[in-house]
Amino acid sequence: MTGEGMRSGGCLCGAVRFLARPARPEMDVCHCGFCRRWSGGTFMAVPCEGDFELTQSATLGIYRSSAYGERLFCKTCGSSLAWRMQDGSMHAVSFQAFDDQEGFHFAEEIFVDEKPTHYAFANDTRKLTGADVMAQFANEQGA
Repeated sequence: MTGEGMRSGGCLCGAVRFLARPARPEMDVCHCGFCRRWSGGTFMAVPCEGDFELTQSATLGIYRSSAYGERLFCKTCGSSLAWRMQDGSMHAVSFQAFDDQEGFHFAEEIFVDEKPTHYAFANDTRKLTGADVMAQFANEQGA
């Protein structure tokens, strides 16, 4: 998978590398409890749909975190790399894992109903509750 719009990235130690094509020039944030525990804060991610390819994956770990999703990480350095649908139809790739982070804007916050009260972003973003997100997934799956 190569071509226009592809971006490279990887983990902290370099053992896991990937190519991904962002669906749009947006960086989104997830406030759900799973993402906060997994990433050590909010999970800042870029939606990449199905355009995600591992180019180096010797230390890749995969954790099934729900009935439909799984999390990709490096077993050596612990870097959080992506959340994806188990069928591979959608990837939310860690914004911080991209080699080049230019050109993205902070667009959306999801699971805002799970966000702790001790922080808030100043950016003007779309805000979706957990119910909004699940309804959106259901609509996309049924389309």
